[in-house]
Amino acid sequence: MMALRQLGFLKLNFRREEIAEDDHRVLALFRNRAELKKAYGELQEEIYRLKDRIKQQEGATQRVQEMLGALEGRLSLAETAFPALVFYQLRRLWQTGHELIDSFVAELAAQQDERERRQHVAEHNRRMFAKRQAADQRLRGAQRLAAEEGARLADLQSQRARLQRFWHYFKRRALEQTIAQGRATTAAADLSLVAAREAVEAIEREPLPEFPGLTLDARRAINIAAIAYAEVLCLRLARTQLVMQAREATRHREVTDEYGSRAECEALMKQVVRADELLRGKANLTQEVKQRSDRLRQVARYRAATDAAPTPESLAFSEGDALGTAPGGLGAARMPNVLAEDTWDLYGVLLP
Repeated sequence: MMALRQLGFLKLNFRREEIAEDDHRVLALFRNRAELKKAYGELQEEIYRLKDRIKQQEGATQRVQEMLGALEGRLSLAETAFPALVFYQLRRLWQTGHELIDSFVAELAAQQDERERRQHVAEHNRRMFAKRQAADQRLRGAQRLAAEEGARLADLQSQRARLQRFWHYFKRRALEQTIAQGRATTAAADLSLVAAREAVEAIEREPLPEFPGLTLDARRAINIAAIAYAEVLCLRLARTQLVMQAREATRHREVTDEYGSRAECEALMKQVVRADELLRGKANLTQEVKQRSDRLRQVARYRAATDAAPTPESLAFSEGDALGTAPGGLGAARMPNVLAEDTWDLYGVLLP
């Protein structure tokens, strides 16, 4: 009977274990269900976002198709085709000025970056050379001290080895105390030598610090040169209205009928072609940019000590301020405030 009762208890215990295991399974199922619901909700939100983006893209595509259809209609008629050609040529003229300045800034930045990187490496090498010299000097001193202490300890031990007679007892005793002090001094010298060697090895493993980028003075100088270049480009077109017309063309997405008859459009397109050649001309460019940069550096002011671009109002021209001579025999011309007017989309190329 006792054995049967014990088996009954065992059966009951097994049943409890099965119930506990079922409870764990149920809890795990609830957790999985909650995680699945959460993942399903996130997927639903992502689907809504993607559908919204598709609708936006469809709207943008529809607008582009409408613009292309309107342009095709304009180009199919002579009286509207020529204004369209002028419109896009003016936009291209504006883009040409922007690209020239952008390329100019990129070239100056690359040159200055290479120069400052070399200087960065040279300064690091000078610092490392000074640190290495100091560490080598400490290492040599530690080696000399360790050698001296080792030799002194060896001499004391040699003296102790020669004192073997019983009447040398007191001398041996005094010498053993000196030897004990010598061992401590030698151990300290050895530790100093190890530390000096580790310091030298640490210096050898020290990496080159990351280049922090162009300095503030360099970025300011490049931005001043970019503004000066924008002024030079404006000056080259000073006897025309092309800069203003190109700016107006870039402010519209669709073609405008503001360029006159076919003959007037053809004459304007010839001016645009000539203007493109003038903008791309490299003759006297360095001298012209330098002349404008010298003036800008004198008047440029900055809102904060960390700003790389000057304030537009500080570049405003005073009465009578003009570039004395211009290429192509042009006379003196008042320059626009290219930074305030964002001529050639200048803010897009200035360094931060």
